[in-house]
Amino acid sequence: MLKCRNVWKKLAPLARASSTVCRQNVRRAGLPNGRIPARVPVAHMSTGPTGGGGENHLYVLLVGAACLGGGIYAYQTIKGDQQRYQDRINEISSRSQKAATEEPTTPIQSEPPAVKASKTEAVPEPETQAAPSPEEPSPPVPDVELAAAPSETAEPPPADEPVVEAPPEEAAEPPAARVVEEEQSPPSEPSPAELTEPPPAPVVESEPTAAAAAESPSAEPPEPQPEVVAVSGVDSTPASLKVPSHTPYLLIGGGTASFAAARSIRARDPGAKVLIVTDEPDLPYMRPPLSKELWFSDDPSVTETLRFKQWNGKERSIYFQPASFYINPEELDSAENGGVAVLTGKKVVQMDVRGNKVKLDDETEISYDKCLIATGGVPRNLQVIERAGEEVTQKTTLFRKIDDFKSLDKVTRNIKSITIIGGGFLGSELACALGRRSHESDLEVIQMYPEKGNMGKVLPEYLSNWTTEKVKREGVKVITEALVKSVTCKDDKLEIQLKDGRLVKTDHIVAAVGLEPNVDLAKSAGLEVDSDFGGYRVNAELQARSNIWVAGDAACFYDIRLGRRRVEHHDHAVVSGRLAGENMTGANKPYWHQSMFWSDLGPDVGYEAIGIVDSSLPTVGVFAKATAKDTPKAATEQSGTGIRSESETEDTATSPVASSTPAPAMEQHKDDYGKGVIFYLRDKVVVGIILWNVFNRMPIARKIIKDGEEHADLNEVAKLFNIHED
Repeated sequence: MLKCRNVWKKLAPLARASSTVCRQNVRRAGLPNGRIPARVPVAHMSTGPTGGGGENHLYVLLVGAACLGGGIYAYQTIKGDQQRYQDRINEISSRSQKAATEEPTTPIQSEPPAVKASKTEAVPEPETQAAPSPEEPSPPVPDVELAAAPSETAEPPPADEPVVEAPPEEAAEPPAARVVEEEQSPPSEPSPAELTEPPPAPVVESEPTAAAAAESPSAEPPEPQPEVVAVSGVDSTPASLKVPSHTPYLLIGGGTASFAAARSIRARDPGAKVLIVTDEPDLPYMRPPLSKELWFSDDPSVTETLRFKQWNGKERSIYFQPASFYINPEELDSAENGGVAVLTGKKVVQMDVRGNKVKLDDETEISYDKCLIATGGVPRNLQVIERAGEEVTQKTTLFRKIDDFKSLDKVTRNIKSITIIGGGFLGSELACALGRRSHESDLEVIQMYPEKGNMGKVLPEYLSNWTTEKVKREGVKVITEALVKSVTCKDDKLEIQLKDGRLVKTDHIVAAVGLEPNVDLAKSAGLEVDSDFGGYRVNAELQARSNIWVAGDAACFYDIRLGRRRVEHHDHAVVSGRLAGENMTGANKPYWHQSMFWSDLGPDVGYEAIGIVDSSLPTVGVFAKATAKDTPKAATEQSGTGIRSESETEDTATSPVASSTPAPAMEQHKDDYGKGVIFYLRDKVVVGIILWNVFNRMPIARKIIKDGEEHADLNEVAKLFNIHED
């Protein structure tokens, strides 16, 4: 009946149009003959001018042919519908019998709700189910037909792409979904302990995504369930994992910037579906503790638990969130309320910007609507080590990831000597950490670098020298102005030959000589790489293309105060990732934030810095006597967090109040620099600030740099940090 009605709606306008044309032709045939009254056209219908009657007969034939064709089409359509209906009923009965033999319990419980749910559909044809379902004029007959539709789309696994039909079915099938979900949960229980993809995040998740993932399997009734159960049972997540073919938000890289972007996207778009692709086997985690707190842990199983005590004594995990926070990647498509999924152990090797898709190292393709590149960087190595051969490289660690921490921890427990090449942040932190460990063992810790003192490229010379003495007191043998000429392996020992003739023998080397931004996708994506600083060049909104953003270590951005820069610190990764996530959801905000960074030489000495801190710039330092509360440990006890950038608040810098305590003279270069502020100047304007054992004052420093003003007396500016108060 519906088909006949649709056919008549199409043919009726044609019939009316033909009738109208006939009447108009009749009038035109009569009017030329003296404009005779209405009776004349009737006579001319049979005896009018030549050709007039023929046209009328033609129109009559057209109308008749249209009616006849419509009748034939309606007859064939009704007959075809009956045949398809019968075929589908037969198919349903055969499938239900087959399902009953394979799984006698589940189908019996899930079939009846499916029949009730089918009331939302009204079209019997399988191809047109998805389109008419929202209209929903539900006559009683299609009820039985639509009971077949869900079961048909559920049986053949990937063919019909049931994602398109998920929303209508989700709304209609809650009872059936719950029955299947109850069976899915128990087999998935053990997998969260593995910290990999299988965890049934939707069941445990505390965010709104919990509802999404809990309902999303119900969107495709029996299809996903057998797959999930099989995966968790076999315990082979990467091999059988079904990667989504499309995701609205694709984040390349599993570091701090990606995680911050994912949280930001979900905050502005609670229903967003976010997929993080990382080549590491781990979920997103924070990197600073790898060279700081983890080395001071008393727990012998710290390499397995990756839990550590912060300087304030509180314990936390290195991971940003537990596995239950995320949803399984194969459930992302069907998650009604969205969620964040992490695809671990997969690397994006090619990017098609025009086609909005990427290719993974296993040839899998994923399309996206918006993409974030947060690939971070790879640690640099010395060329002399790379050329030395495999025997030397096997005894060399490039420190960056969790695996590097685990392997270095194991190595240091089985050797007698280790040499750290590099005097920057990472090298100095590792030197102090391993120096503390040497007190409990016979491990010899050596640190060498080409500068005259630790942090020589960052700190003024007098403060660099003081830091060097601090590192030595930790049990580290420091070799300054050391330029490595060659590295060889003799008698299972590494021999480091310096250019000045000195020779250092050691069992293992840690190369901490900087980071190279990962721009492997630049060539295939056609993205611009900055020739001076490295990294992808982005605009003020961190955009590289209209729908591609870059954040973290790999982004070379323009600083409105300090010019184009590239920053390799945790706080920058957090802030740039968060801003990129906001802009991916339409915020269009520029990057105004002056990111900070910090470094701790153990629990007693630490500093925070912002802006351009380069020892080649002129500096002015103001110092005061330190108290017991002027240590990293005391700072974290006060703020309640071990990651100090998390405790920052911008509004505390709006109205700084200077200390009334009189300040001592500037540049107090004594042997002990308790606490103080070091200003870095360029053209008499402060472009960088280091807070030495002064904590939780970074918003004030950020405001000073943002103002960009000349200061006649920096001693007065130092009062804003209250360094002279006990």
